[in-house]
Parts: sequence; structure tokens; C-alpha cells
Amino acid sequence: MSSDLWSSTLTTYALPGVEGACLELQAAGANVCLLLCAVWLGQRGVMCNAQRLKQLHQLAGPWHDDVVQPLRQLRTQWRAPALQDVELNILREQVKALELEAERQLLLRLETTARDWSENEAKDLPAWLEGLAAQAANLNRDALNNLRVAATVA
Repeated sequence: MSSDLWSSTLTTYALPGVEGACLELQAAGANVCLLLCAVWLGQRGVMCNAQRLKQLHQLAGPWHDDVVQPLRQLRTQWRAPALQDVELNILREQVKALELEAERQLLLRLETTARDWSENEAKDLPAWLEGLAAQAANLNRDALNNLRVAATVA
């Protein structure tokens, strides 16, 4: 288990089945950065409670909605046209890199918020995942369970 959230995220995302689960959850409206933060918190044994969930949602929501989501929308909007336009494809790749950096910045903000929360107090991974996925409109429970299982194995 990695001590910092970014390293943990990279490790978790590389596990079998996690990328697919994250993409399904993202399509359902979940904030994948929050879910990967949930995995990190659960693996560290940080106790989940309503105040902490609210704090993370309030931090992540605006950044995700105002920074990450517009970049993702632009990148996906350019997917088909970029296949026929070399310059647009170059721009699309730059937007993709910027989107990844925006997600990294969000994860750093989440880590800063949760850095001082006591570790090894609880086995709350399911509570973290449920609590941080709660605002997703059409949550895919199978994908969320796949993420939980992969994180438990890690």
C-alpha cells in the first residue's frame, strides 16, 4: 500500500478489473477520484463518518465539475474528429494530459484534507466506497463491488 494518494491511485488503477470498473462508475456519474480516495482511506484503516464524507464531497465537487469534467467533455467530443485531423489529435492529447493533471491536483487536495485522519482505526472500505459514490445517478453496484474486491486484494 502506498502512503500517498497519487501513488496509491496509480497502483490501484493498474490492478486487473479496476480500470473497467472505474470507467463504468464514471459513466454512471461517480467521481472516480473520490472512489480512488475511498480505496486509499479504506486501505489505511481511516474511520468513515458523515462529516468526513461531506468534507471530501464539498472539496471534490466544484473541482470535478468546473475543471475535470469540462476537460473530459472536450476530449471525448474531439475523439472522432481527431481521427481525421492530425492537429486536432495533437490538441486532444494535450487536453488529455491536462485532464490527468487536473485529476492529480484533485487527489492532492483530497490527500491534504485527509492527511491527519487517524489510521488503523477501522475496516471501513465498503463505507467509504458507498459514501463517496452516493451522488452517482445510476450507480453500477457490480462495478463498485469489483473496485472493492480489487482494493481488498491489493
